[in-house]
Amino acid sequence: MSAFSLRDINKSYGGNSILKGVSLEAEGGEFIALVGPSGCGKSTLLRIVAGLDHADRGEIVIGGEDVSARAAGDRNIAMVFQSYALYPHLTAGQNIAVPLAMRRLSTAGRLPLVGAMLSGQRQIRADIQRQVQDMAVSLKIDHLLDRKPGQMSGGQRQRVALARAMVRNPNVFLMDEPLSNLDANLRVHARGEIVELHRKAGVPTLYVTHDQSEALSMADRVAVMIGGRLLQLDSPRTIYDDPAHIDVARFLGQPRINILPTVIDGNGLVQVGGIRLATRSDLKPGSPVTVAFRPEFVRLGPAGEGNLPARVERLEFLGSEVVVFAKLAAMDGIVVAKIPPAEAIGLAVGQRIDLRLDPDAILLFDDHGDRLPASIAMVSAERSEVLHG
Repeated sequence: MSAFSLRDINKSYGGNSILKGVSLEAEGGEFIALVGPSGCGKSTLLRIVAGLDHADRGEIVIGGEDVSARAAGDRNIAMVFQSYALYPHLTAGQNIAVPLAMRRLSTAGRLPLVGAMLSGQRQIRADIQRQVQDMAVSLKIDHLLDRKPGQMSGGQRQRVALARAMVRNPNVFLMDEPLSNLDANLRVHARGEIVELHRKAGVPTLYVTHDQSEALSMADRVAVMIGGRLLQLDSPRTIYDDPAHIDVARFLGQPRINILPTVIDGNGLVQVGGIRLATRSDLKPGSPVTVAFRPEFVRLGPAGEGNLPARVERLEFLGSEVVVFAKLAAMDGIVVAKIPPAEAIGLAVGQRIDLRLDPDAILLFDDHGDRLPASIAMVSAERSEVLHG
């Protein structure tokens, strides 16, 4: 039995369907990154799991119990918001203590003066302060406990928000773009910290982000949402190398994957420039298909031998690699290649080049965007080699 699962979650606003049957399962201690373009429904899904919104249909199961009808405070779920949602008038220590005080102190016990005079509440307050101190030490923010949010940097506020979430020992962590307000260098450093904190906590984490590099580098599995649907949930490597849908392939990867639309010809072959691909699927001649391949699997090659003739449109030097934008000669389309700087020496805009594709990296999709599972054979006058698409 999974530690956390969503079953057929549906949500509409004013007749607009936002979530369309989203289901996923997470094991204990698993980190799942939920990615997708703006408006795909990922933040709405997170709010429904947290109990801040309600699904029209579906179940949220935590530890084998359906919590769909429970109030947010009764689900034992901790959430870190994009804005961190720290109380500006409270110190870091007081912010971290909030969930413990709300859970363990009586209404009177939470009052600053009255609570301090109630004997039964004094011991609870002391225990809370000890837990806050221990958590602050573990996150290396104990020197910030007396500061208010306005006196801290973005990275420090982020740690305080994480401490407030962790101190309650939740059953599930929810994180809604917690790094989006940090600068680029601090964001990279904070990724490692969050992963390490997640491992210490040992509870399932659902992490929403629009940054695919965060998702691929941090998560055990990545869930890609497009248009309110969960299109694929898999390991970072599988979801990048073996996308199940063309929208998944398009969303992941920088620069974006190369997409070339074509059709099955009368011989049952797919032709891309000077390359012919023989599919072993049941597609009929005339069926539209899409050929896709990532820029890192394109190299400069000699003329002929099935390579794609093209002309350089633009060059981008990125230090460790050069991105080449080339217009194909035999068909309408731009192909992007990522090559080592040494291979780009002497290249110039307007120059004629030939592009060599890695046969093992070519993907095929049908006209619905679904991945074609059939194997492919590359056909040329000089050679024939088997691909796996």
